[in-house]
Amino acid sequence: MGINKVMLLGNLGKDPEVRYTPQQMAICQFSLATGERKKDSNGQWVDHTEWHNIVVFGKTAENCARFLKKGRQAFIEGRIRTRKWQDKEGKDRYTTEILADAVQFVGGTKGEGADMDFGGEPANSNVLAGIPTADSLPKAANGGRSPSVRDEPVTFDDDDIPF
Repeated sequence: MGINKVMLLGNLGKDPEVRYTPQQMAICQFSLATGERKKDSNGQWVDHTEWHNIVVFGKTAENCARFLKKGRQAFIEGRIRTRKWQDKEGKDRYTTEILADAVQFVGGTKGEGADMDFGGEPANSNVLAGIPTADSLPKAANGGRSPSVRDEPVTFDDDDIPF
């Protein structure tokens, strides 16, 4: 038994493409660029970009097609799959893809803020009404932080997204 787990943070190289199976399940595909910088043998900094083919299914695929655009940053969790297929000449070809289990929309496109306007009223505007902001709460003795504040990132499932 082994582990096949991938976590990527990068920018979309093109707009997502969505299609549907005969059973009306959405399949969304897009490319994601990740990069690294390291010194070569001459001591010069060299940038390397790696391109990943991402495949997403179901409701997450529909959300990706709706909200992701070229240049937008996304965090992908999934697994690697290599599939074999034949080209027009009958030669065997291989494609390596990332089957995404979870996609988080991290920020806007380069140069934009993380708060992108998708039109309409914010989905959580009435949910947050009446909740005090962090600035209005009394400061705790431990450096101004509330004892209930955790350092772990907050994650959401598809069921948590209000659309």
